[in-house]
Amino acid sequence: MPPSAPSAEMVGREAELLEVRRLFAGVREGVPAALLVEGEAGIGKSRLVREFAVEIAPTADVHTGWCLDLGASRTPYGPLTGILRSIVARMGVDRVRESVGVGAEALGMLLPELVDAPTDRERTSPERLRDAIASLIEAAAERAPQVLVVEDLHWADESTLAILSFLLRALTRGRVLLLITCRSDDVRRGDAVSRFIGEATRARLLERLTLARLDEDAVRELAEQIIGQPLSETALDRMQVRAEGVPFFIEEIAGCANGPLPDGLRDLLLARFDRLGGDAQHVVQVVSGAERPLTHPLVTRLVDLPEQRLDEAIREATRSGILVVVDDDYRFRHALLREAVHDDLLPGERARLHRAYAETLEAQCAGADSGDAAALAYHWQLAQDDRKALIAAADAMRHAKAQYAFASAARFGELVLELWPQVPDAADAARIERLDLLLVLGSILRNAGDGERALAVANVALAEVDPETVDPRLHARLLRNKALYLVNLGRLGAIPLLQQALAIAEEHVGDETFRAELLNQLASRRMIAGDREEAIRLADEAERGAAGASSTDQLSIAANVRGGSLAHLGRVEEGVREYERARELATGPNAEMRYRVNYSDLLTLLGRYREAVEVAEEGLRRARELRVERTSGSIMAQNMVVPLLELGEIERVEEMLSRDFVQGTLRVFRMYMSMTRVRVLAWRGRSAEAAEMLRAWLPAFEETGVSERQIWYDRVMMTVAVAESAGDLRGALDAILEMLKDEQPALLHQRRLLLEAGAIIAELRADGADIAAASDAVRGAWLAQPAQLQHDAWSIILDALLDPRAETVDEAMRRADGDDVPVTFRVILRLERARLRVGEGDRAAASTVLAEAATLAEALGNAQLQTAVARFATDAGLRSPAESPAGTDTLTARERQVLELIAEGLSNRQIGERLFISVKTVSVHVSAVLRKLGVSTRTEAALLQRNPTFSAGRQPAVVP
Repeated sequence: MPPSAPSAEMVGREAELLEVRRLFAGVREGVPAALLVEGEAGIGKSRLVREFAVEIAPTADVHTGWCLDLGASRTPYGPLTGILRSIVARMGVDRVRESVGVGAEALGMLLPELVDAPTDRERTSPERLRDAIASLIEAAAERAPQVLVVEDLHWADESTLAILSFLLRALTRGRVLLLITCRSDDVRRGDAVSRFIGEATRARLLERLTLARLDEDAVRELAEQIIGQPLSETALDRMQVRAEGVPFFIEEIAGCANGPLPDGLRDLLLARFDRLGGDAQHVVQVVSGAERPLTHPLVTRLVDLPEQRLDEAIREATRSGILVVVDDDYRFRHALLREAVHDDLLPGERARLHRAYAETLEAQCAGADSGDAAALAYHWQLAQDDRKALIAAADAMRHAKAQYAFASAARFGELVLELWPQVPDAADAARIERLDLLLVLGSILRNAGDGERALAVANVALAEVDPETVDPRLHARLLRNKALYLVNLGRLGAIPLLQQALAIAEEHVGDETFRAELLNQLASRRMIAGDREEAIRLADEAERGAAGASSTDQLSIAANVRGGSLAHLGRVEEGVREYERARELATGPNAEMRYRVNYSDLLTLLGRYREAVEVAEEGLRRARELRVERTSGSIMAQNMVVPLLELGEIERVEEMLSRDFVQGTLRVFRMYMSMTRVRVLAWRGRSAEAAEMLRAWLPAFEETGVSERQIWYDRVMMTVAVAESAGDLRGALDAILEMLKDEQPALLHQRRLLLEAGAIIAELRADGADIAAASDAVRGAWLAQPAQLQHDAWSIILDALLDPRAETVDEAMRRADGDDVPVTFRVILRLERARLRVGEGDRAAASTVLAEAATLAEALGNAQLQTAVARFATDAGLRSPAESPAGTDTLTARERQVLELIAEGLSNRQIGERLFISVKTVSVHVSAVLRKLGVSTRTEAALLQRNPTFSAGRQPAVVP
């Protein structure tokens, strides 16, 4: 008998193995990596990974998890539970608890051994679970390199894909290599696996290694290993024609060396099976019904043979190379063999086999909250028992939802709906009424990120509602949820639905806390729509209704809404006080994070940029404490991007944008971030890319802008940025003037655009354009603001740009050098002062101030400002700004920050965490600092930084 495949040496994969080794070398240095090993069935993906795993086992921890072939009934977090349990086994429970802190409770949802009692779902969240998984992996990577192997991605459930997508973005440091195998011919275009691979590849988060078929020399070498003798040319040709270089088929053909070669692929796969005795065939057929390795007791129960005959049958099946023993469990040597044997069963045989599996699983899981509900749904479906399948699918939905595996829960919920008409007592069997099921399913779909399907389910539910018989609270919740789904999709119609839900609650429900929640949601929509007075009235009413509630979170939300509305009415001081109340009243993390997001946004609109960043950074600190740094904290990080951009910290902004904080989140959040991306592209002078992104997002902004004023203003901001970047200043100004014609209430967002209009007008005036009417319109809009919003630094700057005089421009320059003014105006005002100096005939002074403007523009990396300064220098015949003396290169703003942190004694990793940049980027900056300072060590650089003569001799042109 020829040796089975695992005993043969791997051939023809030297180059591929070298590629995996290359990635692992970087991982050992602390640079995480992810590799997708893909190819057709039987090409040797798992074999390559196994060979590598054996090779590095002495120096790294290898953890493997399998995605299971359960058809549509895929187990939530299929391969991840096994990987995490393996990590815990290596580290020990006590160390894991210490490493992940409060995240241990979240991990307990997947690994009950970590907690003393079942995890209370109310005390954790999807964010905590995801962060806890990442924290556990990072902690493990501190003790040894971690190689995480995910086998058979083509069978992955959506929840696994979501976690993998999250980990690819979240694990930016540490010795972690993620190896994924995927059967490419089983990935359908447009399905979840295909989208995951495409998105991860485009974002450069995942490298791909495609295994090709073996060449003739490798085919000969492999076949001769298996056969044990040289291969004739005739036999080699026959092997090439039939196996076509696929290693698994070569092995199967070599196994038939002593007999006739089967005609077709199916017959080839079954050739070994056909040579088995009756008992062994029966064992193999039973094992083919399993989606996972089987224990000996389970095989004994399912096969029902005397012990001695069973042992002989299993021994024959393993010697034939069909079954293998791994960790005392039985499994097929290759999935293709299992599929061939299973597909060869007659329909009746298949149904009986899966009924036996289902009954066995039910007996094992009796009285337990087990994740095998997914497997039960799979087996009962194949057993053609609709009622049992519906029961299992409903249980699987609940189980997946409890683990925050929303995509998997949605799949099971939709299966329940599909089976519902076939089961007469469906409500009793599923233990849920149909409308309640639709309510739950809509919420699950929304949490899974599928807003369109959530809305469709809500519409189905509301179409089935009979107002005379339905539970009023359920009716109100369905209306509220539909409103929420519309908001998430950026569509109209939320306010009437919330009003209808509120009317039902007030007339029929009699729950003041529920009523307060609806009032707050309605108030929030009113505020976002610009109806500030009505928002305040509704928030006041919500606060009165929630006064007696056990939690003060609704009181916090009411104060939050009131604070924003008051500020947009110009009553800024009152609004700030309300935000302080919102902070004090927030008891839960959602209310607290809502306060920090909204208050930091208000501070940005008021130009209080440093404060905005501080509030958001404190929010990130809290997010770390709550173990939601990479999820809810990501939205907070998004709120830092705009003030950082206004402060000119463009590199930090680009780093944060590159981490894709809002991947997989709601469409509205992606819209907010896209506006910033457009502005950054325009800032860098990449006008064509900025224009392309604007075109892609414009329809969504126009649709959502009808009901959300912030999105409406963001559309104007993007349009202005793209036009300025392309040199179309008149088009940019026209967009702002068109904004002023709008009859809707003006919000604080208008202020930044009016200030930008002043800069555009100054540039057009310098080109000789007639800007009198535009100046009057902008000045009139500014003076129409409430008194609290006037007579500040922005007012002085705008006045200087609309009516430039030496004394007003000088005062505006002093104001612009503070942190409460967009940093670009430091350049804009100096350019305007240089123009005035030229007009006065003082060309030397004009050159000096223009040199300052050029240095600032270069440090900011703002292409448009650099062009404007250079153009004026050329047109006015002024000398170019003096270059730095040889050997005294000036540090950039970011390099100055890095130097200061080096002087504090921080490592590259700590610097990266402080500045939100990668360790690799920090290393580049550190090297640049050492080179420019002419020193060879971090200690020398730190001494220079602390030396008072350093700032005098090497002070950079711009202090951030």
